[in-house]
Amino acid sequence: MKSSALFLLLRTARPRQWIKNFAVYAALFFTGMLFTVPVGESSYFLRVTLSFIVFSFLTSSVYIINDIIDKDADKHHPFKRKRPIASGELPIPVAMFGAGICLVVVVFLSLWLPLFFKLLVFAYLMLQILYAKYFKHIPILDISAIASGFLIRVYAGAVVVNLHMSVWFLLTVISASLFLAVGKRQSERTLLAGKDGNLMEQTRKILKHYSQRLLDQYTAMFATATWLTYALYTFQDEGVAPAPQFATIYEALPKTLHSQKLLMLTLPFVIFGVMRYLQLIYEKNEGESPERVLLTDKPLLATVFSFGVSAFILIYIVG
Repeated sequence: MKSSALFLLLRTARPRQWIKNFAVYAALFFTGMLFTVPVGESSYFLRVTLSFIVFSFLTSSVYIINDIIDKDADKHHPFKRKRPIASGELPIPVAMFGAGICLVVVVFLSLWLPLFFKLLVFAYLMLQILYAKYFKHIPILDISAIASGFLIRVYAGAVVVNLHMSVWFLLTVISASLFLAVGKRQSERTLLAGKDGNLMEQTRKILKHYSQRLLDQYTAMFATATWLTYALYTFQDEGVAPAPQFATIYEALPKTLHSQKLLMLTLPFVIFGVMRYLQLIYEKNEGESPERVLLTDKPLLATVFSFGVSAFILIYIVG
């Protein structure tokens, strides 16, 4: 039985990928203003949530456009050939209509958000179109473009509530984005090289410009940069003394354990997360789809959850 056009459009829009858009909450969360409600205005959380919805429709439209552009190459890919557009199940005019509807929603919802947010939305859309047409075929620039998409999301979440971000926080985002982008290329290369030597030429010519040794160097470089810049961010964080209800417990600890940089306690989770992701890239070749890895790998999922809970406690309860 054939699937309906609406279901095929939903598959092409890839709602699972929306998990990447949670990056818009990063600045709000780490600045300690998650529950801030300015007098006479809507809460910061609601504004950032609106930006999350905007980026969800925006990224879905981009995935549809990208599948239309890549339909011929995807037909030769061992997995992507099953996508609705590549397989011929979803007619291109219907797909274009779906992408257009998503973009109309983006424009409509953006009316309530600041000018700089609108500019970032436009920049993201142009970046993704240029990536699909040109950047994905240019070594190094392709990885940089993927990472830039994450950075734009973080900035978009910050500008809607006019928040300042630490330079070390931004460097952490950049390093983590490059790490994920290189991991994606690493897994793609392993997958296609293992299937058929001709698949790289037919689906991802860019991979021929990345030797295994080069990708290993990139992976090691950005994996190290990710946890190291986060460590520097937590160390440079202004920090605050524990809240009164925790002060007695805090003072009872040996002075060796005293620190106003309490966020440094979350560093082990970041280091373990990086190590686990490296293991998944090299041992299981699962880095091609970061969101799938995050949602299916239990140790990594538990690490991210533990990191989030501990950071929340340290920022909003203890601090």
